[in-house]
Formats: sequence, structure tokens, C-alpha cells
Amino acid sequence: MRELERADPCLLTHGVGVAELALLMAPRLGVAGERLETLCRAALLHDIGKRFVAPEVLDKPGALLAHERQLVEAHARVGASMLVAAGLLSEASIVRHHHERWDGAGYPDRLHGDAIPLESRIILVADTFDAMTSDRAYRAAIPRAAALAEIERSAGSQLDPGCVAALRDVR
Repeated sequence: MRELERADPCLLTHGVGVAELALLMAPRLGVAGERLETLCRAALLHDIGKRFVAPEVLDKPGALLAHERQLVEAHARVGASMLVAAGLLSEASIVRHHHERWDGAGYPDRLHGDAIPLESRIILVADTFDAMTSDRAYRAAIPRAAALAEIERSAGSQLDPGCVAALRDVR
């Protein structure tokens, strides 16, 4: 966490926001006990691999070039590798898959549906909501209601419908 804060305080703030939301959603999806603790650590650290992506790429307004997209997408694999090296094996798997999409169009492994770890699916929904409702260097936050409506439109394609329902329950 200290390394993440030193690298980019916004990544730490975002991780805390995602963790708080994930912890509210998780009990509605049957995640409790030790799994909940693991989810919390993974949510806090889900973007740790972004500390190796240049700020001008992360904060770029507009579409990314192909090589820039590859750098950004690599953060899930890099973060997972960092967590494996730290002995956080369960967290590493969750972080690796936090950009997998329900329909299989995500990354890095193009998993789909229930093949994606539940904790990763929870983090993706929480991450999406927190990102949409937070100011970014390249755009202003959108209202919570608008973010929730957009997330609900993505249920069943990008996002796990059960996780979206859990978000709706807590937001």
C-alpha cells in the first residue's frame, strides 16, 4: 500500500473506494469470513500493476493507441505477478482476472461467466462504479444515478448480473 501511495496517491484512493464498495456487495453474494478478507486485500491492490504505466498514458484524454492499450492491459498480469512474489496467491488470481468480462471479451485470459472468480467480478463492478463517479484527469465524474444506469445496461454483457444487482442494493 505504501508503494502504491508513493507511486500514485490516486491509485490508493481508488483502491480504497473499490474495497469499500466490494465489501458492501460481497455479503449479498455469499462472500464472508476469510474470503471477505482476501477480497478486501485484492480490491485495495487491484491496480498495483498500474504503477509501471506512465502517467501520460493513464491520464490520456481520448482513445489509446494500440501499444498504449497493451501497456494498460498488462497491469492486471503485472499486478498479479507482484502479489505472487509477495506470497498473496489468492489475491493474485483475483487481481489477474479483475478485467475479465462476463461475455468473455475482457483480459488477460478472455474468461467468461462463472469461469471468472466471483471476487474478480465483484471488483470489476465496484471498480467501474468508483471510476465513473470519481473525477479523472481526462474527465469529470458523472452522477451516481447515471453511473448505476450505465452499469445496469452492461449487466449480462460486460458485467455479472448478480454483482450488478448487489451494487444496486448498496447504492
